[in-house]
Amino acid sequence: MLDNVFGAMADPTRRAIIARLSDGPAPVKELAEPHGMALSSFLKHIGVLERAGLVTTTKRGRVRTCRLQPEGFRPAEVWLAARRRHMSGRIDTLASLLTGLRDDKPE
Repeated sequence: MLDNVFGAMADPTRRAIIARLSDGPAPVKELAEPHGMALSSFLKHIGVLERAGLVTTTKRGRVRTCRLQPEGFRPAEVWLAARRRHMSGRIDTLASLLTGLRDDKPE
């Protein structure tokens, strides 16, 4: 699942869709307009986002509306938080080592 989330977010068009949907649901047609691509190509991007669990769509009549699924980002958030904790620990260790070297240095 993590690979799907990062893969979906790797494309600038899909990141733009996510950014727009952060403001609320939108019809596919509205989402597609700024990207200047055929609707069939744009729908492939929506499909990638759906398979990653980041977006859901509903169809009412002829209008397909997309909604962001914030819980779909959870695997990436957990992974990034673990990396952040790990790196913070390493930076703290380096800072302590450098402080120790400075304090041990004869004047």
